[in-house]
Amino acid sequence: MAHAHLVGLIADTHDNRASVEKSVALFNRKEVGLVVHAGDFIAPFNARWMADLNAPMVGVFGNNDGERFGLRAQFESLGPIHRAPHAFDCEGRRLLVMHEPDEVDALAESGAYDVIVYGHTHEIDVRHGDTLVVNPGEAGGWVTGRCTVGLLDLENLQIEIVDI
Repeated sequence: MAHAHLVGLIADTHDNRASVEKSVALFNRKEVGLVVHAGDFIAPFNARWMADLNAPMVGVFGNNDGERFGLRAQFESLGPIHRAPHAFDCEGRRLLVMHEPDEVDALAESGAYDVIVYGHTHEIDVRHGDTLVVNPGEAGGWVTGRCTVGLLDLENLQIEIVDI
């Protein structure tokens, strides 16, 4: 039984098959109810590595996601990929997912969102306030050498960053 209140956060997978598969295994083991991908999937064939995901996914395109038609088509069975920013409601919380951190501070200060998830910088960023701001770091690990994802509890807005 999936935990609807638990959300898996992932960004900047950048074609790293091993880390994508480990992320999916973690999300399935933790029985997340949703996975949010903050962009930079890169190639459409990444969908094959995420095919075993037991939860729906919602994502946004990153600056390196050039083959948008192919990405949308390949990920269709997992969930939609939107142009960033993309706002949606989940378990009574208002979430905003984006790739690049432009205007993150202003958006957080607006009070319009409970959680803002972004990627792009490849650096972990967790800021608690009226709005929780999270960059789960890079799942691909190409820049920092560290592959990380996030586990977000929507009930208490607690975030755990996990090395994969």
